[in-house]
Amino acid sequence: MERARPALLSPLLLLGGLSLLLARVDADVLMEACCADGHRMATKHRDCSLPYHPESKECRMVQEQCCHSQLEELHCTTGINLANEQDGCAVPHRDNTSLEAVFVKRCCHCCLLGRAAQAQAQSCEPSLMLGYQCGLVFRACCVRGQESTDLAPGDVGDSQENAKIPAAEEEQEDPYLNDRCRGGGPCKQQCRDTGAEVVCSCFVGYQLMSDGVSCEDVNECITGSHSCRLGESCINTVGSFRCQRESSCGTGYELTEDNDCKDIDECENGIHNCPPDFICQNTLGSFRCRPKLHCKSGFIQDALGSCIDINECLSISAPCPVGQTCINTEGSYTCQKNVPNCGRGYHLNEEGTRCVDLDECAPPAEPCGPGHRCLNSPGSFRCDCKAGYYFDGISRTCVDINECQRYPGRLCGHKCENTPGSYHCSCSVGFRLSVDGRSCEDVNECLSSPCSQECANVYGSYQCYCRRGYQLSDLDGVTCEDIDECALPTGGHICSYRCINIPGSFQCSCPSTGYRLAPNGRNCQDIDECVTGIHNCSVNETCFNIQGGFRCLAFDCPENYRRSGDTLRQEKTDTVRCIKSCRPGDVACVRDPVHTISHTVISLPTFREFSRPEEIIFLRAVTPLYPTNQADIIFDITEGNLRDSFDIIKRYMDGMTVGVVRQVRPIVGPFHAVLKLEMNYVVGGVVSHRNVVNVHIFVSEYWF
Repeated sequence: MERARPALLSPLLLLGGLSLLLARVDADVLMEACCADGHRMATKHRDCSLPYHPESKECRMVQEQCCHSQLEELHCTTGINLANEQDGCAVPHRDNTSLEAVFVKRCCHCCLLGRAAQAQAQSCEPSLMLGYQCGLVFRACCVRGQESTDLAPGDVGDSQENAKIPAAEEEQEDPYLNDRCRGGGPCKQQCRDTGAEVVCSCFVGYQLMSDGVSCEDVNECITGSHSCRLGESCINTVGSFRCQRESSCGTGYELTEDNDCKDIDECENGIHNCPPDFICQNTLGSFRCRPKLHCKSGFIQDALGSCIDINECLSISAPCPVGQTCINTEGSYTCQKNVPNCGRGYHLNEEGTRCVDLDECAPPAEPCGPGHRCLNSPGSFRCDCKAGYYFDGISRTCVDINECQRYPGRLCGHKCENTPGSYHCSCSVGFRLSVDGRSCEDVNECLSSPCSQECANVYGSYQCYCRRGYQLSDLDGVTCEDIDECALPTGGHICSYRCINIPGSFQCSCPSTGYRLAPNGRNCQDIDECVTGIHNCSVNETCFNIQGGFRCLAFDCPENYRRSGDTLRQEKTDTVRCIKSCRPGDVACVRDPVHTISHTVISLPTFREFSRPEEIIFLRAVTPLYPTNQADIIFDITEGNLRDSFDIIKRYMDGMTVGVVRQVRPIVGPFHAVLKLEMNYVVGGVVSHRNVVNVHIFVSEYWF
């Protein structure tokens, strides 16, 4: 199979390539004559696929290569002429896919590109991307256009001036005269002048030799670059290869150009030998003759075309049903039934060939009646009792056996129930029958979730349980009901303020304002609005925290007193203190024994157990030093002691005299009272120094 060249070959390049080939042929063969024959074949027949007759293989190869080269040159010349004549490459009435059309169109396009470059005053040096052969055509058409333009009629004056230019300068102006690849250059096949050097290359199927100029053939069969299929042999040719089928196609087939075997249609080609009364029908590798005469049903044609009868009894598998015999007739067949005589208790088999025993016991027949078992025998049968029955000799019938009474406690684990001919086992509630049909096993009722919450399986039953905060219902024993912890006898002591029942538990709450729930979830803690800053007291008022709220109180110091900058804050009290501040020369102010006036606020809870007096206020005092006598400190409650609920005692602690105010009676609130206390410093029976403390007592509800 010959491979086509991808590009055109010029005569010069062909001669260079053939020089390698001519060097290898025998000296006795005139290679020039072989090449001339190839040229004549291309010029005369325009076809290179004709057979080559010389006996020499090398001569045939030269003829083929020279023929293809000349044919491509002729096609290329046609394309150049087409471009020069009509400025187009449309080829009328020609297959655009043929090899000739491809070469004509390629050379035509290359010539048009050269003429276009000349018309646009561009360089006639072709781009390397066009290929060497297309570049030659491009440059030839471009240079020819320049020459025709330079010698156009009417340019006589220019011609005379050009004639005066020396030949040396004209050669310098022509860039193609300096092309070292012009005329083929030193290369044997393809040449490219890069300006710096001349680069030689080879056509497809050749490789450059070590001298950098010559080309030698590539043996594709050895290098493995061929495309021959399985069953084909690779034969190397100069510049290419071909594939040859290893075995012949055989009778009835012909070899195609692609080395494939194609069936020969003997009927279409007229090479069959069917008689006139027969029709030729092609088959793979051969043909068959079918007679034109058609036989009717039941007949078939023989080799001579005559209609003969078909023996359906031999040609058709089992044409008749079982028990019948096939009899052939003219054009058809008939079936005749076989009727042998069988005695009592026997019948004819399905094939109708012999007598077999009749099973009288086969259903639906019941020759023995209910309660009996039928036993077949050859030609007859007999009756017997079924399993689970016994034969009663008096009544001559089969009577049921009560297995539960005959084998008490041995057949079933729990309950046994007799049935006709057998028995049935059952189990008590909470059990189910085992796979053996006799024992009983416990049923896990908890799998079906009978309880509303928790379920525990027990042997033969189950027990329901409830989670914490629920109790089992007395009505059904499976439903869990919520326990109202707040309604229990101890519910009033669960929460300090209010108890709220929820499903399964309870929650404690506190008053909406002034309290928050303690971390233990039961007690209520007072919110100190004065510390948290959520009060609304003005800048002229002092915020005092009380149980469940706060109070905004404004205390103005009396005349000759000024307010201390510090507000004493203790665990249960807040104190605002006014200190005496006399003006210079105010003798009456100086003699006034009241030295300080304090306002203390305290919040006392109620509704709690009161078993003994509780100390609520501590008035600490330091005895002043006098030069003569030691002062005595007397504590007294002067006003506001409602229902004598408070008293005051004197106590010495850590070198100081302390007046302790105690609550001695339970207080029912809520209410606001002011308790006025005095600390009198007595020297010689005369009060020399006095401190007044006004205690504001707020009694509120107790939610601890």
